Amino acid sequence: MNGNSPAPRYFALIPCAGNGSRAGTAGPKQYERVAGQPMIWHTLSAFAAVQRIARTLVVVAPGDGFFERNPTTSALVVPCGGATRAASVANGLRELRRAGAVDHDWVLVHDAARCLITPELVNRLIDTCADDEVGGLLAHPLADTLKIDQGGRVASTLSRDDKWLAQTPQMFRLGMLRQALEGADNSITDESSAIEAMGLKPLLVPAGAQNFKVTYPEDFAMAEAVLRGRR
Repeated sequence: MNGNSPAPRYFALIPCAGNGSRAGTAGPKQYERVAGQPMIWHTLSAFAAVQRIARTLVVVAPGDGFFERNPTTSALVVPCGGATRAASVANGLRELRRAGAVDHDWVLVHDAARCLITPELVNRLIDTCADDEVGGLLAHPLADTLKIDQGGRVASTLSRDDKWLAQTPQMFRLGMLRQALEGADNSITDESSAIEAMGLKPLLVPAGAQNFKVTYPEDFAMAEAVLRGRR
């Protein structure tokens, strides 16, 4: 970016096109009610409270219908979800460009089902990565011992000393992330791994254990307890 370029802005992109098959819910888990509201509402509320976010874009599956029945003014909702997370994010990046974002702007990609995110954590990520050449992600140092499974039995144990649990948001320049996803293969499970495949090293920004992704049926009760405890 040269001296004549405008200051980069911050955009949020929330892939919301998954069906949450592991959650055991009747429909997409991001629309299940937690602490009295659909899970996605808690997620959007956190980003709406971060004044530096210029716009939040939610990527839903074609024919989703949830936001038609439950309109929101806090985000731009686009039915451009793909078959994979990477495809949904890539489609969302194109929609952000149509909405005015440019390659040197920052994009914070966040899981719709990571509903315990807070404005404080989003701001911590922005503050840490705003001057970095690569970007970074919220993460939590691994506390548990890792085992490798083989036929239902332990085959070996891995050291946890340098292991982190990747969380979201994950914050990268729009142009860099677009390029990374274009060259990514099917093994990519998050934006950071796509950036890493380019030979770059994203920053790890310590978050906390509460910023977990609601994935399994028992996770709903834990999320409910945290949200009600915050009130």
